[in-house]
Amino acid sequence: MRTDMRRDLTAALKNRDKVAAAALRSALAAVDNAEAAGADRAAPAEDSEHVAGAALGLGAAEAQRRVLTESDVHAIVAREVSERSASAQEYARLGRDDAADRLRAEAEILGRYLNAEA
Repeated sequence: MRTDMRRDLTAALKNRDKVAAAALRSALAAVDNAEAAGADRAAPAEDSEHVAGAALGLGAAEAQRRVLTESDVHAIVAREVSERSASAQEYARLGRDDAADRLRAEAEILGRYLNAEA
């Protein structure tokens, strides 16, 4: 799913499709954020004679990223669709039809990836 989304983001940028590009960027950022290691998973600090708590050695300060399954990615994209749909309803209730339409379009674009995986 991620590969398809990245490929489609490139196409959306080339075609200057702002709605698709915004939706795909946001969803891919959510996936990337989920892969990032939290503070509890950071590499343990080594003792340094120069700086207290500093990491030593090549790559010592790098934290290993989480590996997401396709099911994890699917859940993240589903949450992005759900959030956009809920926000669109709220904007429509407030009379902001332009913003509601844009969010519905983004939800529809991301929903295609959920339906493709089914």
